[in-house]
Amino acid sequence: MLTPGQLLRLFYIQRVMIKHGLDEIIFATKYLKPVRYLFYLFPWNWVKRDYGPRGNRLRLAIEDLGPIYVKFGQILSTRRDLLPKDIADELAKLQDNVPAFPGKEARRIIEAAYEKPLTEVLLEFDEVPLASASIAQVHAGKLKNGKDIIVKVIRPGIERNIRRDIGLLSYLAQKAEQFYSNDKSLRLQGVVAEFEKTLFGELDLMQEAANASQLRRNFEDEERYYVPEVEWEYTRRNVLVMERIFGIPVSDIGQLRAAGVDLKWLAEYGVEIFFKQGFRDSFFHADMHPGNIFVTRPEADKPERVMVVDFCIMSSLTEFDQRYLAENFLAFLNRDYQKVAELHVESGWIPAGTRVDEFEFAIRTVCEPLFDRPLKEISFGDLLLRLLQTARRFHMEILPQLILLQKTIVNIEGVGRQLYPELDLWKTARPQLERWMSERLGVRGLIKGTRENLPH
Repeated sequence: MLTPGQLLRLFYIQRVMIKHGLDEIIFATKYLKPVRYLFYLFPWNWVKRDYGPRGNRLRLAIEDLGPIYVKFGQILSTRRDLLPKDIADELAKLQDNVPAFPGKEARRIIEAAYEKPLTEVLLEFDEVPLASASIAQVHAGKLKNGKDIIVKVIRPGIERNIRRDIGLLSYLAQKAEQFYSNDKSLRLQGVVAEFEKTLFGELDLMQEAANASQLRRNFEDEERYYVPEVEWEYTRRNVLVMERIFGIPVSDIGQLRAAGVDLKWLAEYGVEIFFKQGFRDSFFHADMHPGNIFVTRPEADKPERVMVVDFCIMSSLTEFDQRYLAENFLAFLNRDYQKVAELHVESGWIPAGTRVDEFEFAIRTVCEPLFDRPLKEISFGDLLLRLLQTARRFHMEILPQLILLQKTIVNIEGVGRQLYPELDLWKTARPQLERWMSERLGVRGLIKGTRENLPH
């Protein structure tokens, strides 16, 4: 049952949707048809107006609804197996353009966490934030020893707002699934539950600190990949203190060129690092958009290196997932769609009773057109997306780690090809897959087959 506050919120959402002319989506989407009559309660909706493309309208409406819905839209944008392309593309443009809360309020929160005046803890604290997002904002500062740091502070009152809106989303998802109980592919409650898990994970900055610490340890011997150090002494559940890094944003290609950064190396190194994280360490950074990647300037005695920030969203692959993913990639390269179908059934990703020949035919139909081009022109992320969309028709339960994997590959591939349009992700991934198979599976014949079948 909805609380009075959630009921008022629901009416506000309806008003925003009407404002942006989203009745078209209501009428076109079978899951939302039961509420279509609500739109005619408002006289200003009786006259049709031109609001522009539906994806753009939906994005603008979500931005009006505020930061929690922006977060939900960002997560939904990764579920391209569920959404039409035009809507997924627009949702991917959502940004956390949230006004900052006052620096004095941030200071108050930090002092409450430390139970002492901030001047007793830090040498400097800049009340003007470096960045402000839906869950937290970031300030610059210095430790007493002069070390540059960033201080991330959770927004005041955000947990209460999240609980209210998650409750509303859960209610709507439950009602939609009850109304369409015969549609077993509709798993809206699962999507909302994953969203809730993500949001509450972001509220616990100790968890983000642990993620950063783990990733730093995994790459402590990697000279050209750097994860900033966590200052554990000063970190609390709602306050995170880390080493501050200085570098060129990976999206600023002009500045990277001017600094003499090797863009081909940078693009290929990003792919290499991703496969090391996913297959060597089974722990990967799952939010690799350009805003989280920086590059140092190369010097005479020190080459450029990649630095990353924001460790809220991380994921892992079990050895079971790794094996089937690696074998799937190889089978795809051989256009062995029967093998791909068999692997999906063997892994339990799709129901055991699925007819392999039907699944094989469906995979061939959507993927064969992709392989009619040179391998370097084939999008790794697009291939995974087509596979997930096809598997979903056969009642595959989409695992969260596979969604995050696909999202991360899309990000890495997109950034890489902006830096170096000739990036061949398949060729770059080859040594990582070979090494993983050699170390984990240890079958010489498999290694030989891998060398013969992977692209050269």
